[in-house]
Amino acid sequence: MSMKLYYAPGTIALASHIALAEADADYQAIALDFAKNEQRGEAYLAINPKGRVPALVTERGILTETPAILTFIAQNFPAARLAPVDDAFAFAELQALMAYLSSTMHVATAHFRRAARWADQESSFADMRAKVPQNTRDCCRLIEAGYFDGPWVMGADYTIGDPYLFTLTGWLDRFEIDVNEFPKIAAHRQAMQARPAVRRALAEQAPA
Repeated sequence: MSMKLYYAPGTIALASHIALAEADADYQAIALDFAKNEQRGEAYLAINPKGRVPALVTERGILTETPAILTFIAQNFPAARLAPVDDAFAFAELQALMAYLSSTMHVATAHFRRAARWADQESSFADMRAKVPQNTRDCCRLIEAGYFDGPWVMGADYTIGDPYLFTLTGWLDRFEIDVNEFPKIAAHRQAMQARPAVRRALAEQAPA
């Protein structure tokens, strides 16, 4: 069975898309048009009641949430070596990174466009948007200092943490942050852009 990945361009779903390409998985990428609010349509809500992307339809059921999807891909395609699944400590370190990206960095960036999730007053929206660059820089500083023992975010080996970080740091220009403020993250971005799987996922998400 070919898996189906539901995504929208410019969203965190790119991380899962890249991982599927890295694993050489059999998948179909299905775009949702957020401008038409397709993520809130009856058809998609039947797939993911959260009304968000990504969602991955597998032969065993539907998975949502980026850390879960990435971990599934890594464990379901062990030959791709996308996670240190045989090393409990290293795998936990990778999970800790992805938990930080999910619960802290992604949430920090979401306050820029999704402030209505947390407040109702326009004045609150403006205040949250104003805080995004500082919070995002703080996340980048922590990652820059605490990871990158090797060329990849977890060290010498490429993992599912790399497309996750690549996707999030790809949004820095939205907040007028120069990626070159963070030399290791900037080098990581260049290395990622050279990978065939990244190029494939980006091409598949490009407008027709």
